[in-house]
Amino acid sequence: MIYKIRVILDSADDVLRDLEIPATSTLEDFHNIIHQSFQLQGDEMASFYETDDEWNQGQEYCLFDMSGGMEPVKKMEDTTIDQALSKQKPNLIYIYDFLSMWTFMITLVDIDQAEDGEQYPRVLFAMGELPDEAPDRNFEADPRFDNDLEDDDLNDDDDYYDEESFDDYELY
Repeated sequence: MIYKIRVILDSADDVLRDLEIPATSTLEDFHNIIHQSFQLQGDEMASFYETDDEWNQGQEYCLFDMSGGMEPVKKMEDTTIDQALSKQKPNLIYIYDFLSMWTFMITLVDIDQAEDGEQYPRVLFAMGELPDEAPDRNFEADPRFDNDLEDDDLNDDDDYYDEESFDDYELY
């Protein structure tokens, strides 16, 4: 089976690639065709994430296990595309370079039979060029740590600590 997949850069401009890849290829193979088709360097950390219909990040599939055995991780090289994508779970998020945060939305478009004589994986369609820098991410900070707020604006949550609460800690 061949998966037809659309990969879209999360940006204001239209930058996308339509790819075909065998369903039994690994997520590492998929990572490789993504960075090649978008002309990314290919030497940065990357992860795929399961997602729901609202693009909320779920289970991670990492390129390398950086947990030091502290927790079980799913690696790209051990996961096939058909294990991560299906008609019931058609979306993934792909993040390349955790400092720049190139973020791509992935959608399974179709599942088809392989065509005789065709080489896979392959790029079916390309639109737009990757910008020189990753698009800005709009991360929201916890408003309790906004320096412009008055103390009266802060919640009295147990999670909030003012500077005086650190006086009891010894420095090494």
